[in-house]
Amino acid sequence: MKWAELCIHTTNEAIEPISNILHEAGASGVVIQDPEDLVKDYETTFGEIYELNPADYPAEGIYVKAYLPTNSFLNESVNEIKAAITNLIEYQIDIGANHVTVSEVDEEDWSTAWKKYYKPVKISEKFTIIPTWEEYTPVASDEVIMELDPGMAFGTGTHPTTVLSVQAIERYIQKGDTVIDVGSGSGVLSIAAVLLGAAHVHAFDLDDVAVKSTMINAELNHTADKITAKANNLLEGVAVEADVIVSNILAEIILKFTDDAYKRIKPGGLFITSGIISQKKGDVKQGLLDAGFEIVEVNEMEDWVAIIARKN
Repeated sequence: MKWAELCIHTTNEAIEPISNILHEAGASGVVIQDPEDLVKDYETTFGEIYELNPADYPAEGIYVKAYLPTNSFLNESVNEIKAAITNLIEYQIDIGANHVTVSEVDEEDWSTAWKKYYKPVKISEKFTIIPTWEEYTPVASDEVIMELDPGMAFGTGTHPTTVLSVQAIERYIQKGDTVIDVGSGSGVLSIAAVLLGAAHVHAFDLDDVAVKSTMINAELNHTADKITAKANNLLEGVAVEADVIVSNILAEIILKFTDDAYKRIKPGGLFITSGIISQKKGDVKQGLLDAGFEIVEVNEMEDWVAIIARKN
């Protein structure tokens, strides 16, 4: 079987929305190639980098790659993807060069290219994320292993927004907490919460594929009995009262449901938000304050921000 590799030359800010566009178009996952990965000093941060070839990276900006089956609908799908990406400008998202190329690869080559990007990565003090096909032996007694199938996932858990979210969950989740995950994607945050002692997580995503992905990864990590995943638009119609709400999603989307989040969080509970590009940090902080929250922490990694807020 032939596959088409789509390569979008864009910016860090546009990674998340473009990834969503690609998944909605039928891509099983995305590969991010950021030239900053070639020059970073990783000894003082979490994670490891494997098999990086400078020739695969742009001089500036980043590449987002995805794979679609080569069929009679391919041209139509590519045109729809291009239009959706260009439309992101209306949301004040910098899409950079926005240069899209399409090349053909054999299924065998695609499988090899796909898997070489995913290796075990330590993303916090406790969590290490491993792809399903990798063998891994924990190096610490308190290490928490999360197994993911990147072929089904909306994210592999290694993007700065996810790392910031998991690190916040690690600090704040208490045993027995009820958690809501808004925009669950691959279910990384839901699974992390359960592995750290949450009694139950209600995971919501607008996309049915994300709901399926969350439950597949929950099964892999033996947490499915404590995660309820449903298709839902943010918190519309949700009556659950949560100790913690987590949401790794675009800043513009977070601002749409801060009031609903405040209503659904128990007094003293927390709202952990991420997916916020640094330029939007002030907007989200003000939106949280306007909803009645107090800001507990603001953490940054690269150009991304996570804000932890508390309901008084």
